[in-house]
Amino acid sequence: MTTSRTKKKLGTVALVFAGPGDPELLTLRAADLLRAADRIIADATAAALAEHISSGSSIVTCVDESGLPLDHAARAKLVVESAREGLRTVRLLSGDPLFDGALSAEAAVLRKAKVPFEMAPGVSPLTAVPAYAGFGLTGRKAREVHILSAADAGTDWTSLADDRVSVIVPDGAEAAVSIAKALLEAGRAPQTPMAITRGGSTVEQRTIVTTLEDAANDVKAAKQAGPGMVVVGEVIGQRERLGWFEVKPLFGWRVLVPRTQDRADDLLDRLVRMGSIPVEVPTISVEPPRTPQQMERAIHGLVSGRYEWIGFTSVNAVRAVREKLEEYGLDARSFAGLKVAAVGPDTAEALVTFGVQPDLVPEADQTTQALLEEWPPFDSLVDPINRVFLPRADIATETLAAGLTELGWEVEDVTAYRTVRAAPPPAATREAIKTGGFDAVLFTSSSTVRNLVGIAGKPHATTVVACIGPQTAKTAEEHGLRVDVLADEPNVVALAEGLAVHGEQLRLAAETNNETSWRPSRRRAAARRKAT
Repeated sequence: MTTSRTKKKLGTVALVFAGPGDPELLTLRAADLLRAADRIIADATAAALAEHISSGSSIVTCVDESGLPLDHAARAKLVVESAREGLRTVRLLSGDPLFDGALSAEAAVLRKAKVPFEMAPGVSPLTAVPAYAGFGLTGRKAREVHILSAADAGTDWTSLADDRVSVIVPDGAEAAVSIAKALLEAGRAPQTPMAITRGGSTVEQRTIVTTLEDAANDVKAAKQAGPGMVVVGEVIGQRERLGWFEVKPLFGWRVLVPRTQDRADDLLDRLVRMGSIPVEVPTISVEPPRTPQQMERAIHGLVSGRYEWIGFTSVNAVRAVREKLEEYGLDARSFAGLKVAAVGPDTAEALVTFGVQPDLVPEADQTTQALLEEWPPFDSLVDPINRVFLPRADIATETLAAGLTELGWEVEDVTAYRTVRAAPPPAATREAIKTGGFDAVLFTSSSTVRNLVGIAGKPHATTVVACIGPQTAKTAEEHGLRVDVLADEPNVVALAEGLAVHGEQLRLAAETNNETSWRPSRRRAAARRKAT
C-alpha cells in the first residue's frame, strides 16, 4: 500500500516598508497586512511600529542574542521558516529598502527558497524627512536633486558644486562635517545652507540648520549623535514658510504623565500631536475591596430595586460595578428604572459604553460639588425610594455623601475599589523628575500628586506643573509645587491644550529675548518662586 504525505501549504509573505518613523505614515495597505499577520518579523528600528497595529500576531525582532542586527540573509531565513509553518508573515523593513538595497538582498533569498511574496511600498524618508523638517527638494534655483551615500568613497563632489543641485545624504548625519568640507573643496559657496535631521518624522526629530562653512562649529555645539539625513542647498531656506513640525507648541518637550490604572491614551495621543514626548509613570494601582460583601449586597440591591439613584464619580467606579454585574451574568439592563448621575465626561462616556445613559451630569464644573448643586432634593411625593448608591474608592472624601444626606437622601457609601500606591519608577526616571529632566508634569487628580511625590520625589523647580482642576492644584501647592497651568475645564483635552498655550507663550517670550530655547529643562533656573 502506498501513502502520500500532504505538503504543508506555504503561508503568505508581505514585504512592508515602515517608512521614515512616524507610525501614522504607514500606508493603508501596510496597516491591513499588519493587522492580518500571524507573525511580524521586524527590523529593530521598525519593531515599535508593529505595536501600533491591533493584532494578535507575534513580533520577532531581527537581532541576535547579543542584540546586534542580523544580516540580511539571516533575516530572510526567518521569513522563509515562518512561511513554511503556514503563517501569514509580514517582513517589516525600516525606511525605504528599495533605495538602500536591503530589499534586493532579502528578496533573493526568498526567491531561491521558492517563497512567493508581495510588496507594500511606503512613504520614503527621502521626501518625508525634508517635509517634516520644513523644506522641499527643489526651489527657485535648485532644479536638480542628487542622492548619495556617505559610505561611497568614490563620490564626485565637483559635480555637486553647482547651486542648482540639492544634495541628499540619507545616511550622512554622522559625516556631516566631512560632507561640508568636501563640498567646500569642490567649490560650493561657503554660505550654502545645510540641514542635519535626526529622528525624522518622530517627536524625537532634531534639525541642525547651518552653512557649509559653519558646519563644524555648529555640529560640535549641538552635541547630537546618531544616524540621520543631511540636505544641502538653497531649499533649506523654505523652512521659514514651510516649517510646521518643529514649531508645534510643545515640540521636543518631555512631559511626565503620572497615571492611574488606566492608560491615558487620549491624553498621550494629544500630547504627541502637539510635538511632545509623553512619559507615563504609574502611580496608582486599582484593586478590589478587601471585603467584597458590602459591594455584593449593594449590587443585589441595585438589581432588586433598592435604590432610586446611583452616583458615579470616576471611571473606576463604573468599571467596578460593571465587572460585578458581569460576574453575575448581568448587563446594563440592571439599571432599568434607576436614575444615574456621573461626574466628568470620561465617567459619563464609560457609562454610555456600557449601555447606560446618565440622567444627571453637571454642565458647568465637573466636580462632586457641582453634582450636588444640581442633584434634586428627596421629595416623598415624587420619589418612591429615598436611597442612593455611591460606589467609590476607599479614600474618597465624604463631601458628596454628606451633601446628599442634607438633601434628604439615605446614602449607602460603598467601597467599590481600593487605590494602592504603585511601585517606584526606574532610577533614571526618578533622577529626571528630581533634576529637571522633564519639561512638564500633568496631574489629573490629587492622588496622582500625592503618589508621584511619594514614589519618585517632588518634580524639579523648573518643571512646568499643570493640573486638571482646583482641588488637584490645591494638593500640588500643599506639596510645595507652584501650579503654572490650570485647565479651563476638568478634562484631559483642556489640560493638554492649557499646557500647549503655556508652551507657546514661553516660545514667544524666548524669541522676543533672542533666546534659543524655551524648553524648561533647557533653561533651569537656580530656584523657582515659592508657592503662595
